[in-house]
Amino acid sequence: MTTPRTEHLVLPGVLTADEAADTVRGILAVQREDGAIPWFRGHHLDPWDHTEAAMALDAAGEHDAAERAYTWLARHQNEDGSWYAAYADGDAAEVTDRGRETNFVAYIAVGVWHHYLATGDEAFLDRMWPHVYAAVEFVLRLQQPGGQIGWKREDDGTPVNDALLTGSCSVHHALRCALAIAEYREQPQPDWELAVGQLRHAIRRHPERFLDKDRYSMDWYYPVLGGALTGVDAKFRIEEEWHRFVVPGLGVRCVSPNAWVTGGESAELALALWAMGESDRALEILQSIQHLRDSDSGLYWTGYVFQDGTVWPRELTSWTAGSLLLAVAVLCGDEPTCVIFGGRLPQGLDAECC
Repeated sequence: MTTPRTEHLVLPGVLTADEAADTVRGILAVQREDGAIPWFRGHHLDPWDHTEAAMALDAAGEHDAAERAYTWLARHQNEDGSWYAAYADGDAAEVTDRGRETNFVAYIAVGVWHHYLATGDEAFLDRMWPHVYAAVEFVLRLQQPGGQIGWKREDDGTPVNDALLTGSCSVHHALRCALAIAEYREQPQPDWELAVGQLRHAIRRHPERFLDKDRYSMDWYYPVLGGALTGVDAKFRIEEEWHRFVVPGLGVRCVSPNAWVTGGESAELALALWAMGESDRALEILQSIQHLRDSDSGLYWTGYVFQDGTVWPRELTSWTAGSLLLAVAVLCGDEPTCVIFGGRLPQGLDAECC
């Protein structure tokens, strides 16, 4: 395996060039020959985390490996435009969870647009457009009258119309990336523009339309990370719950009040802080989770129970490393990643009356 070129991913107190290269090699070691990126070898793959890891590879300049990941998605897309929630690690891609979760399905749009911005590969964009289109159409068939997105469709086709705030915020981000692709291809999608505006309005103004999961830190910062809340509204939301979720020097709780910090949530909060213009605090968060780094593999432990001083679970996950690399990339000014997470995406049509 060649040594990745990672001079552009150097961040004081977080990564040296050699450490970044080790992390990239760690993700590449998890990726299978067919392009699939499971959580770790022997564990399952889900489409969202698979895409996040692929985006990290693009941010590190490993474009061929990232393209193989998107080719895997293209090969395994269901006829209705979806993917299943989980696949076993193995060449047969055995399905282990046959639910079809909307935020998992939508996220391909984020990854595909990021890959195009990183490579300028129009042939790739042409190949992937039908897959993005079908995925978005699947997701929008579960949009509710109030704008929120139903959580999933069961294997028998039954829709689960209850909406998760984190999932809907992720879909909001994905729809804006899908609109960017459509605009670039000069194929306007007015229904998508309306859908993203209705969804944004639900996130901003109607918390009652979502299941109550406010114990989870993702529900706290995802309205900012997904681009639905910006400016003063974003700052107010982050400040309001900061002390509830952030453990100084250790990272971000996954669930409050549990004494468990997790690397993925911490890196995602850093992305949200950067998008708000708070790079200093974003850097502090990333520096605080370096105790999760495994020096042998370059990967990161999923979490740490600080009450017991215990790493838990004992998993070095590709997506935790991926989220860390993406957060480092925006703080280092990687242009494609900055476009994806910095709000420079189509807004759709605002809907302020429903």
